[in-house]
Amino acid sequence: MRDTVRFRLDGVLHEVRNPDPTLTVLRYLRETLTRSGTKEGCAEGDCGACTVVVAEQAHGAAVFRAVNSCILFLPMIDGKTLYTVESLSGPHDALHPVQQAMVDCNASQCGFCTPGFVMSLYAHYRNGADTNEGAICDALAGNLCRCTGYGPIVSAAKKMGEYRQIEEVSPAPLDTDGMLALTYVDPHTGAVRKFFAPQTIVQLGELSEMYPDAVYLAGATDVGLWVTKRLRVLDTIISVASVAELRVLSETKDTVEIGAGVRYSEAYQALERLHPDLGELLRRLGSVQVRNAGTIGGNIANGSPIADSVPPLVALGATLGLRKGAAQRMLPLEDFFLAYGKQDRQPGEFVEKVIVPKLGAQDVFRVYKLSKRFDQDISAVCGAIKFTPDRGIARGVRIAFGGMAATPKRAKAAEAALEGRPWNEAGVRAAMAALEKDFAPIADMRASARYRMEAAKNLLLRAYRETNGESARVLAEQAMAYE
Repeated sequence: MRDTVRFRLDGVLHEVRNPDPTLTVLRYLRETLTRSGTKEGCAEGDCGACTVVVAEQAHGAAVFRAVNSCILFLPMIDGKTLYTVESLSGPHDALHPVQQAMVDCNASQCGFCTPGFVMSLYAHYRNGADTNEGAICDALAGNLCRCTGYGPIVSAAKKMGEYRQIEEVSPAPLDTDGMLALTYVDPHTGAVRKFFAPQTIVQLGELSEMYPDAVYLAGATDVGLWVTKRLRVLDTIISVASVAELRVLSETKDTVEIGAGVRYSEAYQALERLHPDLGELLRRLGSVQVRNAGTIGGNIANGSPIADSVPPLVALGATLGLRKGAAQRMLPLEDFFLAYGKQDRQPGEFVEKVIVPKLGAQDVFRVYKLSKRFDQDISAVCGAIKFTPDRGIARGVRIAFGGMAATPKRAKAAEAALEGRPWNEAGVRAAMAALEKDFAPIADMRASARYRMEAAKNLLLRAYRETNGESARVLAEQAMAYE
């Protein structure tokens, strides 16, 4: 076991022995290393001012990930290479092509958000820099600017590849053999806090039994906010991010199996192949920074009533794999959610994987996300429907919604109203009416109860009309605008 976090920054190896497990990378950069280029804006992974780039080896090549340092804990960059805006300047303080393009396109006004934009574009640059406007807008969706406007920034993104390429060395992997096990003693209270990063499923199983009340950490896209916003003190953290068995994504003829440690960005292509609607949903889930850190397993385990990945997985009939020590059990994903903030998970039990059935050739499947903001916003309503048409009759109907109840939930009355009936407007309107029996949504800052109910009903009608050749998709219009 190791008690020291090791990472590279500007080619220099940094070693930090037994740091505070919830010390964010942002705070470490600003307060310890006095790197003030990385900014704190929202402290919740929403504005992108704190964006840094983390590089690691994957399948023999370096992958560069833009991430939010305000909710990224320092132990999470163990074994990786870190880049900040100060890392980009070349010999004799020459600007990096990303920076030069920002300057030449006048892509900054007050400048507060600019380092974050630069780092998002730097990751995009190092990963191949697709200059399609849609790809650029996706890369920048996690960065907010209130004064420049995105036009000059998008122009800079298109232009950055025109400058002379500078020689940039790919980061070499760091030796991180042995489980990271940190013990931190709070200098003010004397309280002891622990952090573990097991590397195998066996180690994780043993730790889960030793520390049944531990907080499980994947990407910290939610747990990070427990610290920065709720000011919670986490006594014991077990990170699943380095567990090899949980990082596996595999496909068979009939299923896609996603380990609990697989990031959204890593699962994107497999889920898009399963159905384009899943790809579009994932593209709008958080931002690049969030998708580069968060995991589908974490989204499920968190049990949010508006977890965007859950309704389509429930509609598809996904199965959840849970593990405690060496004991494993499987259950339908829909049965995992018991009540608000409560899941069918015993102390010491953790999410191991989710198994998603593939669609049949004749299956109809639709997924919809409604939110106030197109990019990087929490859903007001997220809905999914799946069925198999059989000579015009709807069979095997499964409908699921998020944002309509205290948990993601199937609409069983609506399903019953459609099951075995002709797939026509009369049948769909019967299912729309039946939603009143399935849900009694609440009103909150995202939407009123009335809006949620009307929207959910209209999403069923939209699914019917789309299957009859009518287009009602903002996504299609946006894609045309990008071309």
